[in-house]
Order: sequence, then C-alpha cells, then structure tokens
Amino acid sequence: MAKPKIPGRRTGNPAAGAKPQASGGAATVTVEPTTPKVRTSPMQFLGQVRAEGRKIVWPSRKETWITSVMVFIMVLLAAGFFWIVDLLLGMGFERIISFGS
Repeated sequence: MAKPKIPGRRTGNPAAGAKPQASGGAATVTVEPTTPKVRTSPMQFLGQVRAEGRKIVWPSRKETWITSVMVFIMVLLAAGFFWIVDLLLGMGFERIISFGS
C-alpha cells in the first residue's frame, strides 16, 4: 500500500520533510513535522499513565535488601579509598612544606 503524499515532503529523501534553503553563502535545513500533534484529553492522559504504571515491575523485598547492602559496601570501599588517598596526599604535602623550614 502506497503512502499518501504529504505536501512539502520529498520522496526518496532520507531526512523526511527536510528542505535545504540557501541564505547567503550557507545552506540551512528546515524540518517540517510529518504528522500534526494530536492533543490528548486529561482523561486519556490519566488512562495512559495508569496503563504505564501497570507495566512497572517492582523489586522484591529480598532484591531491595541485597541492593541496599551492596550500595553500603561500595560506600565503605569508596570512603576507605579516599581516606587513604587523602592521608597519603597530606603526608606528601607536609613533607614538601617541611623542606622550606
């Protein structure tokens, strides 16, 4: 089945609806929307929100607990790493400063 022709749309153009226009020395491209925007009523919007909400897969209590423990462990590892780096940088800075006195 052939698509109906849309005014301002070129056939065979991969950037559907794009029209190059020359202005000065540079070419600009304007893009026309291929389909007009359809307004959604508030009731339709709420129905769509409820439909999307039914698609959510919530994690189980066990999955939430395991993920929380893993986050806590990663925070402890990061804190330990940055504490060691801070300690080493502080000792190095003190050593550099002590050369001057």
